[in-house]
Amino acid sequence: LKEDIKKADEYLVKHKISFADYLIQSNLLNKKLIGEAVAEFLKVHYADLESKTPGKEQILKIPEETARKYNLILFEETEKEAIVATDDIEQKGLSTLLKKLLKSKKVSLAYAATEDIQNTFINYQKPLETRFSKIIESEKRVAPEILDEIFNDAIIFNASDIHFEPQKEEVILRFRVDGLLREAGRIPKLNYENILNRIKIQSALRIDEHYAAQDGSIRYENKKVSIDFRTSIVPTVNGEKIVLRVLASYVKGLSLSELGLSMRDRDTLEDVTKKPFGMILVTGPTGSGKTTTLYATLKMLNSPDVNVTTIEDPVEYKIEGLNQIQVNTETNLTFAKGLRSIVRQDPDVILVGEIRDQETAEIAINAALTGHLLLSTFHANDAATSIPRLLDMGIQPFLLASTMEAVIAQRLVRKICKQCRYSVTLTKENNRRGFKDIKKYFGKEKVNAYAGKGCSTCNNTGFNGRTAIYEFIAFTPEMKDLILKNPSTNEIWALAKKQGSTSLFEDGIEKVKNGFTTLEELLRVAEPPAKLK
Repeated sequence: LKEDIKKADEYLVKHKISFADYLIQSNLLNKKLIGEAVAEFLKVHYADLESKTPGKEQILKIPEETARKYNLILFEETEKEAIVATDDIEQKGLSTLLKKLLKSKKVSLAYAATEDIQNTFINYQKPLETRFSKIIESEKRVAPEILDEIFNDAIIFNASDIHFEPQKEEVILRFRVDGLLREAGRIPKLNYENILNRIKIQSALRIDEHYAAQDGSIRYENKKVSIDFRTSIVPTVNGEKIVLRVLASYVKGLSLSELGLSMRDRDTLEDVTKKPFGMILVTGPTGSGKTTTLYATLKMLNSPDVNVTTIEDPVEYKIEGLNQIQVNTETNLTFAKGLRSIVRQDPDVILVGEIRDQETAEIAINAALTGHLLLSTFHANDAATSIPRLLDMGIQPFLLASTMEAVIAQRLVRKICKQCRYSVTLTKENNRRGFKDIKKYFGKEKVNAYAGKGCSTCNNTGFNGRTAIYEFIAFTPEMKDLILKNPSTNEIWALAKKQGSTSLFEDGIEKVKNGFTTLEELLRVAEPPAKLK
């Protein structure tokens, strides 16, 4: 037991997480067990809203103002009885209030987690267009109030991007949620100019410029949250189109164990980051979570005795303890020039937002050679392809072999909604994308898996949130010897496979088996390897 406690203490210090998070991540506890323990202590039933969510009609029987004030939900009801779930059963006046609301029924209280209750409040939201009409009719502060509604909805639905797309008569508003765009509402064209100008002013952009692309940033604050948006405005034939990238603050608190890395890959990455110098590359398309992975890695490395310096375009997440430099083309502060300056700043760890050209690649390689641990992103379809691409850029094989420590490829897949998850049986005949290799990857003809039915929590998509699938190549002495021979992608992957690496698709199959995502979702973002070595 003493050894276990010591191990836990070391893990908490290293990964900078709470003891409760450690217990959950180590599968020693889960949310349900914690909830049941709290309910037992309070001597009430536990309302597991993750496995059983009441329908919208039932939820709306409690007025919104009451539900939000007392943080409660009507969990179950029959003709004679009602069970109300709350996170605080001892609230003053609660019992009296519920007896008035549910007059003819015997009311009992149950305990539910705060977050689970608040997730159900999405049922009270009226459509954005209804709210827009009400704001426009009032003829008061139209632009600020419409933007408040849009930003609040974007936060509620965990949108990663907000699109304002001008058409001939109106402006279509779309949110990107879990990687897919969906329409959120429409704004009359008449009101769009004021909204556009307000965004320009808040982003410190020119309001008299209508024919050039402009980039900026906004910080949005209300009573509950403070969120940063990255602004991009471009002229189209129907007017200026706005895209706001939501820079989610949760990344600041993210640890490696929450990203989706397997235990084996996590241990390998932790071992690599302990080395005093070398290069770690994360590859994948735009929006695949590369920055999130790098920041989680930096969080583990960030300590008072380590100098961590980054150069990024843009600096998306401001992290205390890091020295973060913003690329600025107007002052000729490019990745290459900034990286040259960073090397003279006595860094221990360097993060380069992206290796885009040969000059940046060469300086990065030299920085890794001269005693620095360097992390960066790179555009390549998979981990093995990144090596031939760097060689094609003119990097000498012996330099790459001397510096490279790991290459990680990743994609994001949507997670099945926990509120409406149900069991399904997968066969080669009944999966939607016509995948025939069920037995090859799952070991049998029929497989028990999961899917989401669709509910109010996930906006009837069956998915809520995303996780990453990974392909990890560690650069062993054998791999470094192979690089000296200027190998092809197939040769690199053949050796990596022999040494235990799994492809993006194979890592995704494990997440299908464990109920995190569906086979259809996996096939949407990753293909089976052409040939398994």
